[in-house]
Amino acid sequence: MSRGEADLVASIRHELAAIRPARTCCIQAQLAALADSGRRVDVSLARAVHELGTELAQRGAERGWAGSPRSQAERCAADLAGARSAQHCRLALLRGRLLARGSLSLASGSVHLEINVSSAEATDLARLTERDQLGGHRRERRGKGLLVWKGRDVLIDLLRRLGATAAVAEMEARGVGREMRGSLNRSVNAETANLTRAVHAGMRQARACTSALEEDLLQSDGVHARVARARSGAPDATLSELAAELDLARSTVQRALAEIERRVSAAQGGGHSAGQPLR
Repeated sequence: MSRGEADLVASIRHELAAIRPARTCCIQAQLAALADSGRRVDVSLARAVHELGTELAQRGAERGWAGSPRSQAERCAADLAGARSAQHCRLALLRGRLLARGSLSLASGSVHLEINVSSAEATDLARLTERDQLGGHRRERRGKGLLVWKGRDVLIDLLRRLGATAAVAEMEARGVGREMRGSLNRSVNAETANLTRAVHAGMRQARACTSALEEDLLQSDGVHARVARARSGAPDATLSELAAELDLARSTVQRALAEIERRVSAAQGGGHSAGQPLR
């Protein structure tokens, strides 16, 4: 990832880690999710665990799930995947698991999020995200479970619902800027291609016109001769510019040039004038 993309990923993580749920049940769910962070060392994550634990103690409440850090997270996911869980608790759990076990990449505009957990927990998280229509697909990798999100719009919706509103606004702004740059580049490329084709056509027509004049394939007082002389003298002029100079319709100039090219080609191919001179 570029420096800007890495900074945006860090901003997303810091914003999510700074969220302090109001409900005791949500604090319990997020604490259980944050407890199992593997080998990840993150100051904002450690601060969140400390402050949420302190808040829970001040309320006289205990942690919602006991056991090892991994066991707490797995039991919390299994319970909240059930039919009676509240959505605010499910979002708190998912926010915590994203912080503790998530890997987010925004490299080159390709948006990819993975949450790497046990196979059993991945199944429960997939049920949870499906229930809340949060996207995400369950995968397996080397005996581990993964929950995977791909695509900017899908991830923006997920992050917005998890509370990362400022980061989402920045992602949307960057997306609009990228789309505008892409549209501008396509427009410039198309214009360049059109200009290149026009220049090549003008040079080709000028060569044909010069040959037609030198080989007396055109009547000297006719429209074709006038067009040929104008094109020979101005290979880079547009058809509209030639038409204005000759006081002719653009379509007349275009047809005359096409006929001159055909006549020159026929004359060169047959070794003769290929008919009467064009008027």
